[in-house]
Amino acid sequence: MRLASMRSLKIFAVILILTGLPAYAQQSGSKKFVFTTKSKAAMEAAGQAIKMIESFQPAPDILPVAQKAVAADPDFAFAHYLVATFTPPPQPGTTPPPANTPKAHMDKALELSKRASDGERRYIEAVALVRAQKPAEALPLLKQLAQDYPEERMARMMLGQVLLTRGQMEEARANFERAVALDNSTPRVYNLLGNYHLLQGDYAKAREMYQQALKRTVKGTAPFGPNFGLSYTYVYEGKIPEALKVLTRFQDEYTRTSGAAEFPPVFIWNAIARLHLENGQPAEALKFYERGYQTVPGSKLPAEEKMIWQGRLHHGRGRALAKLGKHEEAWKEAELIKKMIDENPERGKQFMPSYHYIVGYLRLEGGDHAKALEHLKQADQTDLFHKLLLARAYDRTGDTATAQKIYREIVESKQNSLERALSVPEAKKKLKG
Repeated sequence: MRLASMRSLKIFAVILILTGLPAYAQQSGSKKFVFTTKSKAAMEAAGQAIKMIESFQPAPDILPVAQKAVAADPDFAFAHYLVATFTPPPQPGTTPPPANTPKAHMDKALELSKRASDGERRYIEAVALVRAQKPAEALPLLKQLAQDYPEERMARMMLGQVLLTRGQMEEARANFERAVALDNSTPRVYNLLGNYHLLQGDYAKAREMYQQALKRTVKGTAPFGPNFGLSYTYVYEGKIPEALKVLTRFQDEYTRTSGAAEFPPVFIWNAIARLHLENGQPAEALKFYERGYQTVPGSKLPAEEKMIWQGRLHHGRGRALAKLGKHEEAWKEAELIKKMIDENPERGKQFMPSYHYIVGYLRLEGGDHAKALEHLKQADQTDLFHKLLLARAYDRTGDTATAQKIYREIVESKQNSLERALSVPEAKKKLKG
C-alpha cells in the first residue's frame, strides 16, 4: 500500500544530499574544495561520514560521526551540514528541541558558510536549494561549481544527480563518469550509472553497473539501490524468477545488517509479493504479504509507522484476493482501510489517494470499468502503476486516445521505481498496439 513517505528508508539511501569524498588539500588555488577547519579531528570525522555515505552505510550510523565533527569544531560549516543531512525529521505528534531539527542544523550550516571557503560555501548554498525542492535554481550554481573546481568529485556527483532527476540524461552520465575517473573505489556512483542505463532501457549495461556497485559494498551492508535496481532490470525484461532471486538474496543479506534492527525487511517481502501478484501468482503474493508484516509488530518502528504497514497489508491482501476472484473478501479489506482513515481524519486525508487506488483496482478486477475510472482519477497520479490502472480503465471504457496519452507518459517518465518497472512493459505494448 503506497501511503505516507517512508522516512525510515533513509537508512538505505541518501538521495540528492551528499556525494563524493571531501578534499583534504588546504592550499589556495586548489582544483578541489578547501574546507574551513583547523581541526584534524573534525576533518577526519567529516571524511569518514562521507565515505560511509558513498558506501551505503546506514544513516543512523553516520549521524554520530557527523556530530563528532561538529564537536571537534563547532564553527565548521560543512560538519553542521552533515548533521543536518542525517538528523531525522520529527515524527508526527512529537516536538523535538527547536535546535535539533534538520532545518535548524541547515540554517546553522548556511550561517557559518558565509565565513567558509569559496567552494564550501557555494556547495552548501547550492544543496540547500536542492533540499528546498528548487533544483532549477541549484542547477546553474552546481554547473559553475563543477567548472571552477574540476577535480572536486562531490560537485560532479551532486550535479549528476540533479541532472538525472531533471531528465538531462547525457549530461548526468558524463558527470558520473567523471566522478568514476576521479575515484572508482566506492559503490554509489556505479548505482547512479546503473540508474542512468536502466532509464535508457539498456538493461544489460545497467546490470553491469549495479553489479560493480555490489562488488564495492562494505561488509555488513546490504544497499537498497543496487539490489532493487538489479531486480528492476529483470522485471523490465519479463524475467520475474530472476528478479525474485535477487530480492530473496537481498532479504537474506539485509536481515543480517544493523539497519534491519531499525527498519524491518517488510519492504522487501512486499516487493516480492507484488511481483508474484502482478505476474499471475496471487496466492503466493498473499503468503509473502503476510510474511512481511510479521516483521513489523516486534520492530522498533513508531506506532504510527506500524499502523501504516498494517494498512499496506490490507491493501496487498485486497488486491491478491481480487485476483483470486474472492471479491467479497477483497472488499472487506478495502473497508478496513477506509475505517482506518476515518478513525484518524486529520492524518488519514493523505491516504485517500491510496484508498481510491484499491477501490479502482477492485472495480477493474470486478469488471465495473466506469466505477474504476471514477476512483482511479482520484488515485496518486505521481505513482506510475496508479497511472497504468487509470490507462486500463480509459481503454476499457472506450477512451483509447486518453489511454494512449497516459501510456506514453509512463514510457517517457524518468522515475526509477518498481512501479515504473511494472508499468513500462505493458505501456510499450499498448502504444505499439
